Amino acid sequence: MTTLTAPEVLTRCRALVRPALREAVGRLHPWVGEMAAYSFGWCEVGGTPADASGGKGVRQALAVLGAESAGAPAQAGVPAAVAVELVHVFSLLHDDVMDADATRRGRPTVWKAYGTGPAVLTGDALFALAVETLADSGAGAVRLLSTALRDLVRGQADDLLFATRPWRGPEQVGTQEYRVMAEGKTGALLGCAAALGALLGGAPPADVAALDRAGRHLGVAFQIVDDVLGIWGDPLVTGKPVHGDLRERKKTFPVLAALAAPTPAAARLTRLLASDADPEEVAALVEKCGGRAAALVEARRHMASAESVEALRPLLDHLLRRDL
Repeated sequence: MTTLTAPEVLTRCRALVRPALREAVGRLHPWVGEMAAYSFGWCEVGGTPADASGGKGVRQALAVLGAESAGAPAQAGVPAAVAVELVHVFSLLHDDVMDADATRRGRPTVWKAYGTGPAVLTGDALFALAVETLADSGAGAVRLLSTALRDLVRGQADDLLFATRPWRGPEQVGTQEYRVMAEGKTGALLGCAAALGALLGGAPPADVAALDRAGRHLGVAFQIVDDVLGIWGDPLVTGKPVHGDLRERKKTFPVLAALAAPTPAAARLTRLLASDADPEEVAALVEKCGGRAAALVEARRHMASAESVEALRPLLDHLLRRDL
């Protein structure tokens, strides 16, 4: 049997899920549906059809792979894929509002294109639609999604609170706190995608739980790689402004790891972060303190934990190496 590459797996799963995803979005109020379609890259402002990037569809693929790991046909994972993708985009819409991000994947964010209120409303609609999508799949499926949502909100809350804490001292953010935050903010939904697909595919509880754990490790690795790209990635590839996270002084893993280094350079980094220093200078010092290298080591460690579940292996190396 021919083994598909990670991009081929993602393409296959997106093609399988997209009709059901479009059908779900089509049930929304027309105006809200337009904003949702814009967020997926299906149209421009005003509704003109477009084919912009709506993301790689990682969560969709995890749900389909989870169903297939249970011996079920790929189609069994489609409701799970639709539900988690709707929740993912809901979280991005609200995240962009909270972070005041003006662009995503090279386009104006929904709140920037349509307004803050409409963007929040669209996110709420997608959340409700996700729950509706699983309504016929049983209480266990809704419970899995609800647990992931609770953890996602907890992770997002921690991420917002990190911004209020100092770079040094008893209240500084540690790398372990970051891991907990990333597991909730990013890992919970990745774990839910794989576990939910397996549940709908008829997998036993132990297998469902193992996929959830592996997906959460994958999420931590995914978030750390995002942090690295946010500092050193090519904006033409990432769709985000260069050094955007440093300009906002976000407490990302490379920065936190660099601050933990017992070197004079780390003390200088603290002073730079507390000033209006040029982000390029800050990025160079983060790398000098070992922040970039430590982040990649940590990402690989969590990826190795995810590799223990065979169903996720087709995507792992691709997700860790993306655009680095």
